[in-house]
Amino acid sequence: MSLRILKIAIGTELDVVGARQRAREIAVLCGFAMQDQVRIATSVSELARNVFNYAHGGRVEFSIEDTDGAQALQIRIDDQGPGIADLDLVLSGGYQSATGMGLGILGARRLMDLCEIRSAPGSGTRIVLQKRFAADAPRMTARMVGDMCAHLNALAPDSMLGEVQQQNQELLGTLDELKARQEELLALTRELEENNRAVKVLYAELDEKAEHLRRADQAKSRFLSNMSHEFRTPLSSIRALSKLLLARADGELSEEQEKQVRFILQGTIALNEMVDDLLDLAKIEAGKVDVRPERFMVADMFSTLRGLLRPLLGGSAVALTFHEPPAGLALCSDQSKLAQILRNFISNAIKYTEQGDIAVRAALLPEQGMMHFSVADTGLGIAACDQAFIFEEFSQIENRLQTRVKGTGLGLPLCRKLADLLGGAVGVDSVAGAGSVFWVSVPLTPMADRDDAPVTSYLHNPD
Repeated sequence: MSLRILKIAIGTELDVVGARQRAREIAVLCGFAMQDQVRIATSVSELARNVFNYAHGGRVEFSIEDTDGAQALQIRIDDQGPGIADLDLVLSGGYQSATGMGLGILGARRLMDLCEIRSAPGSGTRIVLQKRFAADAPRMTARMVGDMCAHLNALAPDSMLGEVQQQNQELLGTLDELKARQEELLALTRELEENNRAVKVLYAELDEKAEHLRRADQAKSRFLSNMSHEFRTPLSSIRALSKLLLARADGELSEEQEKQVRFILQGTIALNEMVDDLLDLAKIEAGKVDVRPERFMVADMFSTLRGLLRPLLGGSAVALTFHEPPAGLALCSDQSKLAQILRNFISNAIKYTEQGDIAVRAALLPEQGMMHFSVADTGLGIAACDQAFIFEEFSQIENRLQTRVKGTGLGLPLCRKLADLLGGAVGVDSVAGAGSVFWVSVPLTPMADRDDAPVTSYLHNPD
């Protein structure tokens, strides 16, 4: 629905001034805020001036438009001039005009909510502007528009001097607003500078604490790596004495005594495994690990692992299968560290697989210069959201076998660090309830022999 308010003919300079006056008065009567009143008046003034200068006449029409239940003040400016030949260039902001026509159109587009321009050479120009009413503004009715028209007709047009004075007042108001904004920005800048100084102090404190923590961590790693014998010797003694007692070396044991000695032996073995993993991690972090690459047959390493780990199956319903690698498949790497990684993978697979099978495979990846080892099981599996944590130290995932299977969360982090030492990587592919595939890839060529290998100093340790 359209409600017409006023139509003004543009033929002289005074008409341009009158169009601006009427635009501001209509904006006031429509209830627009002061800033919007200035925007509407300025847009109409700029475009009416273009009509006078370039088309030598035209008209400006004000109306209330209702579109989809929302009302807006619409201003339509028509002329029968030569049209705007370079309209696309003007709208892009690239038009250079000595008279400023392009600037007026671009200004109106920025100031109003809608600005549509239709122009063709020799057919004149039509520009439609809209400024939407505020959401809480009362709806304009035909009666309200009629009262507005009567009020406008009763107003005497101001002189040119009065309009200039009004524009000066608007300019002064804008300058006051800009000054207030500038003071706000200065206050905000001072506050930000103070915050920056506080942040710098905080960063300095954090750097200092981080340095303290780094030194403490290095001291911890050195202490643990240097205390290998002190930790392992008493455990070895307890384990040896427990075995002697169980072998009846010091006489017969009662049933209860044998039961308690077996508890001691099992606890010692579990504690020894944890200490071994912890000390191995500490030695790696302290840089006291010697990587000794050597050429070995993958089939021989599989045979050794098969003999070591099959006894762990006991009488379970799990089958451990080492798939024979291709004949003559060899690798030049640190065999003991690679075997330690696979031993951890297989041991975990045995712990968390109640039935089914565990398969160990080796595959050559010549295009990547790597050899890929995998340990696949049919066990509990690992949810995707938990897979990022299992290679972190002391991280364990809750599962229904936790009461029966004990662990420290150090085995997989140790595998990751050992793989890093060998120049490779570890990972897991798993689905909860459908088993897991743990894998390690190591380079075919030792790190020290590779052209892109970092310069590394390996420290020898008597342990």
